[in-house]
Amino acid sequence: MIKHDLLALIENKRTELIKVANTNGLTSTLAIRYSQELDYLLNEYNRKYKEKVSS
Repeated sequence: MIKHDLLALIENKRTELIKVANTNGLTSTLAIRYSQELDYLLNEYNRKYKEKVSS
């Protein structure tokens, strides 16, 4: 998956999450699932495209 596609997926999932949370509440089963899916996509983006910070 290329960077542009991953960013598009992240934005789409974020939009879906906002809609579901506004309709069903943040603690609804669907909102939690979308939140977890968004977390996964964000973690993938960070793993692939963010520079590693040395400590």
